[in-house]
Amino acid sequence: MAGTRGSWTGGTLTARSLLKPQDVARAVFHPAWIPQSLDPSVEQLKRFRVIAGAVASLGVYTFIEGGFQITELLENAMTACVVLLFLTPLTVGAMLFVWRRGGTVRQLRVSLLNSLKLLVLFVGCVAALLVLVQTVNGSAHPAVIIGVGVTMMWMLIFTAYGAVRVSGNFFGTAATHRCLPPLLATVTSWLMAVPDLVTGDLHGLSLTLGIVFILAAPVTVTGIALLEMGRLKRRYGIRLKAHPATVAPVPGHVPPMAQPMHPGMPPAGSPYLPPQGNPYGQPYGNPYGVPQQPTGGGNPYAPHPHPHPQPPYPQRPYGG
Repeated sequence: MAGTRGSWTGGTLTARSLLKPQDVARAVFHPAWIPQSLDPSVEQLKRFRVIAGAVASLGVYTFIEGGFQITELLENAMTACVVLLFLTPLTVGAMLFVWRRGGTVRQLRVSLLNSLKLLVLFVGCVAALLVLVQTVNGSAHPAVIIGVGVTMMWMLIFTAYGAVRVSGNFFGTAATHRCLPPLLATVTSWLMAVPDLVTGDLHGLSLTLGIVFILAAPVTVTGIALLEMGRLKRRYGIRLKAHPATVAPVPGHVPPMAQPMHPGMPPAGSPYLPPQGNPYGQPYGNPYGVPQQPTGGGNPYAPHPHPHPQPPYPQRPYGG
């Protein structure tokens, strides 16, 4: 999907991977083209945001009011996916309008198309899982229940793990701009909560509990998103309003062996060792142009015949 063959999953999937739907979900919904997290603190904030976003999308009142029902849970998830299918492109389009002075859309075309593919793929998986659940619930044939039921359980694990992945990377939008995932999470959580506040639909809860449960998740998501974007701005100079093409590339993590032990000392290792062999040919050159025989045994300092030119006249002993 992205460039070369195997670049979407990084070539990690095999036939045996199908036995572990969580591994397939990790490879499919967190593709290889999504950039890695910059530091553990940002990653920890992202995890808290994922939890709060799940509460905002599914609604804690679903479990309090009527108990846990897989069909109702999937219907709420499908509603959230439909909202995301329209809201995500609109939000990204608004940011492209903000970024118009710093660069062009063409520079971001590949990453935007990959994010759209990931969004459509996840929405399709949720829709397929909902159809499987309804088929099992509405069928009385044992073969259909067993066959479709096994597929449904595989899809349920696959989609659940995929939901956690896409909630963290928010459909790979970090490949376009690292501030897009927290921004989209904030916008989505508020859009899911505002209609209930406007219509007064508290789902059977009292006024106080209804407002608390409706506003708690989006307020939490907003606070975590602001912390995440603030940390990206302070530590790495990544600003939401800046076009991704104008953001300086963030240096990658230095391998542990290449890190210096002390701030003022260069790291030890092969980059600082002298080159092996003798890159200058003869050790001290040949200023007289006399041909020299190749040395044996790989010793560049072995004695050479006639290292200096012979005088043109014979030498006489002293006193001769």
